[in-house]
Amino acid sequence: MAEAFDCDVLIAGGGPTGVTLAVLLARRGVSVIVAEKEADIYPLPRAAHIDHEGMRILQEAGVAGPVMAGSRRASRYDFLNAKGDLLLRFEGGDQIGPGGWPAANMIHQPSVEAELRGALAALPQAQLHTRWELRGFEDDGTGITARIATPEGEKVVRARYLVGADGARSPVREASGIVFDDLNFEEPWLVVDVLVDDYSRLPTANLQICNPARPTTCVLMGEGRHRWEFMILPGETAEQVSEDAFVEKLLEPWNVKGAVRLERKAVYTFRARIAAQWRLGSVLLAGDAAHQTPPFAGQGMCSGLRDAANLAWKLAAVIKDGAPDALLDSYQPERAPNLRATIDMAIMMGKTVCITSKWGAFLRDLKFKVGRALGKLPDGPPAYPPISSGMIVAGSPAAGAYFPQPVAADGTKLDDVLGLGHWTIAREDLADPRLAPFARAIGGWLDKQGAEAALVRPDRYVFGTGSKAELDAAWNNLAVA
Repeated sequence: MAEAFDCDVLIAGGGPTGVTLAVLLARRGVSVIVAEKEADIYPLPRAAHIDHEGMRILQEAGVAGPVMAGSRRASRYDFLNAKGDLLLRFEGGDQIGPGGWPAANMIHQPSVEAELRGALAALPQAQLHTRWELRGFEDDGTGITARIATPEGEKVVRARYLVGADGARSPVREASGIVFDDLNFEEPWLVVDVLVDDYSRLPTANLQICNPARPTTCVLMGEGRHRWEFMILPGETAEQVSEDAFVEKLLEPWNVKGAVRLERKAVYTFRARIAAQWRLGSVLLAGDAAHQTPPFAGQGMCSGLRDAANLAWKLAAVIKDGAPDALLDSYQPERAPNLRATIDMAIMMGKTVCITSKWGAFLRDLKFKVGRALGKLPDGPPAYPPISSGMIVAGSPAAGAYFPQPVAADGTKLDDVLGLGHWTIAREDLADPRLAPFARAIGGWLDKQGAEAALVRPDRYVFGTGSKAELDAAWNNLAVA
């Protein structure tokens, strides 16, 4: 007799990573319970940015439209020195990226979370319980038995898997004895969020002010908001820099008095850390529980969304389709190299910004000046590495690469036409009326790979290229027991 579980997957943490994962699982028929210890969504801004890949994941979750409606875009991301001279410029943030959405979208996190929770509430396979706090759990090899404190008293939940999406201080990670690999970046910063009354007096680009006297970030946020981040200097305390008078003095050079109203001020320590293990038996980690990145590349929430997309289809394959449990072992090997490259990029940006020595800043500025004169400065962040091991046909052209989402002239996107699950797209399929609006883009992609067909995984990374029959056979051999 099969064991009765309360749910297939118990998710500790009802933030954007946990709820996105829950939506993606429930849409695949996986039963899920989200246990969130707080009563409500944290009402103030936190994450500021979602890239085109993250928006594509939110598209699958059914919330990309309203999230996009409340977001803002900046065409440039500029690094300026103390004199205001341009050191480095990344352009194209408002252009459509490979994921089929604008490359850089500045958001209001509470609004994003509200949309995600609304989508989750509409799915009968999912439950979100607030004021539920995970107190402990046991993994007996066949599933998880979790003890949860609730307003009605302690409850016991039996689940096949437990996902810790419970933040940087993750009780799930701590209880599992999983340690962090510290990547040696730790800087305290003051974050100042404001409500905007007069946009004409604010910058329209995202800015890093590489001034050794006070490294500063100034970025757009979701509709109606803006953010500054100020590096806390040696000798300053969190209490000192959080005083209203201190914040007002920091904002003086921006000449925004009367144009903005203070919404939030908070001190954060920007860190770079990766958990040594993202899976231990029936326990998995995602989002900040598994990794933390400095904010300079805007990839914190994006990384959690990618975790959710990678985990969702694999958990569904194991639970619903009979795939071997070992499929979940590919999660960390696939995601960690991408995540490390993301963190490396953020650290590089951070080290460019966080120089407080005048001599060090002079040498940095000279280096960028020479690089600009020689035409050797990048015009955008480097592409993050493709998946190099795991659920791919190693050695086939484009295996592990991100498959782009073409957009038809009427705005229809490929994923909305082909839906959930994996796709095998061969050249002969391009005559299908459903694919006709995308045939040129997909045909061009296949030409570039010299391939007859491509099999695209549910998280929109390429499983492999080759003949349609061989790809389908390889997928069935790997993905199904």
